Amino acid sequence: MANRIPTSKPARGFTYISVIILVAVIGLVSAATLRLGVVLQRSAAERELLIIGAEFSDALKSYAAATPQGQHPQPRTLNDLLRDPRYPQIRRHLRKIYIDPMTGKPEWGLLTVPNKIGIAGIYSLSEAKAIKVANFPARFAVFEGKTRISDWKFTADGLAPPPVATPPGNAPGSLFPSTPGNNQPLTPAPEQPAPPHEPPPPATPPVPEPVPEPPAPVERPEPQQEPPEAPPEPSRS
Repeated sequence: MANRIPTSKPARGFTYISVIILVAVIGLVSAATLRLGVVLQRSAAERELLIIGAEFSDALKSYAAATPQGQHPQPRTLNDLLRDPRYPQIRRHLRKIYIDPMTGKPEWGLLTVPNKIGIAGIYSLSEAKAIKVANFPARFAVFEGKTRISDWKFTADGLAPPPVATPPGNAPGSLFPSTPGNNQPLTPAPEQPAPPHEPPPPATPPVPEPVPEPPAPVERPEPQQEPPEAPPEPSRS
């Protein structure tokens, strides 16, 4: 009868620990792979956003270049880029309203022109942090160092909208581009010199009110006395 080799307990314990370590390593690798997949997906969405933003920039530039005399150089809505309402015939500057690859919705933030009617640029409504912060194309060099996707402003000339002086009562930090001539720093108006201090005129003494004179006494005529009657003459007999 063949002798059986007994299985040692330490060997079984070592196998169990090895399985636990292997499962933990697989979990870490899976989590890292998933995280890397998310990063790669975000990077692809950002690249697509740059391509779509360039399409909008070209469309805004084309719309402005085709402006008839006396018309607005900016579209009132994004649909005006699909069919230019300033011409009777069909004229397109954009093929379609693209979906924002960061939000998955065909909704965009709009940059409007102060004191004018029209759209000067678009941007994504996503508040996510940007993965790409450097090495942008030359036309989007102003995006260097931007930490949020919503900071990527796609305008007709590819430049960042200049700051706008905010009047009192409005929220500061406007994102809208200013009109030509408004980029100069605001200079306070010179103060007018205060007029010289003149002494107050002397006080006029009060004029006493005239005292009314007492009414003159009314003269009453004295009663006239009638002369006494003459005595009757004696009768002569």
